[in-house]
Amino acid sequence: MRILLLAISVFLCSACLAREPSVVLKGERFTVELAETREKQTLGLMFRDSLPEDHGMLFVFPAESLRSFYMKNTRIPLDIIYFDEDMRLVSVAENARPCRTRRCPSYLSEGPAKYVLELNAGKAAELGLRPGDLLELHLD
Repeated sequence: MRILLLAISVFLCSACLAREPSVVLKGERFTVELAETREKQTLGLMFRDSLPEDHGMLFVFPAESLRSFYMKNTRIPLDIIYFDEDMRLVSVAENARPCRTRRCPSYLSEGPAKYVLELNAGKAAELGLRPGDLLELHLD
């Protein structure tokens, strides 16, 4: 019996350690892929046919700056949500549409941003996002 309890405890603890990175925004948790390198940031969510409703991609930059994103080779519409170094919402580019042409529009942040969160289009409106809303990171 003790061995079974020990095995269950080890399994549960390892599941806690293996938790995927996530963010919480307006009380809703999203599992995120991290785009921390230039290569991952360049690729982003390109060539994907879907994104689960409770998932997104978090871009982490070394410092705040005006940010510009585009949707070239992105197949799903997204909300692009910009946050400053204090993780306060700066601006949202809602319903950024897929682009399959050579010249795709850019979606600029309205102020300096250090973090950018991409979620399925419509999520920002559904959550009622407003400038100043706080992003909570759970990256460990």
